[in-house]
Amino acid sequence: MNNIITYKSDERNEVTLDIQGDFSYQLHREFRKAYRDEPAGTAYVINMFKTEYMDSSALGMLLLLREHAGGDKAKITIKGCQDGLRKVLLIARFDDLFEVI
Repeated sequence: MNNIITYKSDERNEVTLDIQGDFSYQLHREFRKAYRDEPAGTAYVINMFKTEYMDSSALGMLLLLREHAGGDKAKITIKGCQDGLRKVLLIARFDDLFEVI
């Protein structure tokens, strides 16, 4: 079973990554594979509606995605977080780097 399901929208130049279950180090290869071939300027939506847990390596993976997507120019939205995961993102100040909705 894949823990990351990828949806591509060519007309909006956007890739949605649905993270299911635990977002942890075990997903690093699958997560990187989901975006590594996408061109610069691609927008990303990280859907965490079905994410139950996130560790510090997941934060690092999000930062690597941001770097790949253009750093400060990247358009990445993280949505659907449960309260506990949202608090982790806010404490880590990821709302300064990503749109967290």
